[in-house]
Amino acid sequence: MSAESEVKLGWRDVARFVVFAVATPLVLFLGAGSFNWPMAWVYLVLHVSVVIGSRLLVYRRNPALLAERGRSLHAEDAAPGDRFLSLFVGLLGSLLVWLVAGLDRRFGWSPPVAVGWQVAALAVVTAGYLLGTWAMVVNAFFSAVIRIQAERGQTVVRSGPYRFVRHPAYAGGLWSALAMPVMFGSYWAFIPAGATFLALIVRTSVEDRLLQQALPGYRDYTRETRYRLLPGIW
Repeated sequence: MSAESEVKLGWRDVARFVVFAVATPLVLFLGAGSFNWPMAWVYLVLHVSVVIGSRLLVYRRNPALLAERGRSLHAEDAAPGDRFLSLFVGLLGSLLVWLVAGLDRRFGWSPPVAVGWQVAALAVVTAGYLLGTWAMVVNAFFSAVIRIQAERGQTVVRSGPYRFVRHPAYAGGLWSALAMPVMFGSYWAFIPAGATFLALIVRTSVEDRLLQQALPGYRDYTRETRYRLLPGIW
């Protein structure tokens, strides 16, 4: 194994990541002021399983990607403004959705949402998370920021979900952002979810433009896979 691909994780690194993965969605219960919220518990299990499971899959398939993601937020060649977009899309937007949904649960701002709709939205969120995981496992250059990874020999990825759309992880994020307020029964959560949706759209545009300008072969790929986010439509 090359020096670049050899990644050693200490128990402290693993512990910090697990605590982060578990602690962040607990904002739901903080906002609600109660642990008596079945859908929040279902989502917590889903979130933790996907976050930890996806990293374990990446560690087995391409451990160098974990190192790239760990240091990418400090990369000097990140696209202008993307550090904030990355932070908002990857963390702050979700935190705001969870907090508003929790507060809505506590104070009853929204009218009741039928359980059937909440379960259907949970299925959409799950599908979005799994699509993002599939993209991360397939794409060895799935960095946390938008940049051209010349030092890692970045190439165009055409396999897996990239056969259908050029930005499958963003597509999954869009589905999840729109479905999550329904899943939690909070119409007010559409406000931060909408901001997350718009940030994802902007980030998709910025990344696609940079890749077309600077990554060899990507323009040809755009002619093969015409759609960014939704096959046949967008």
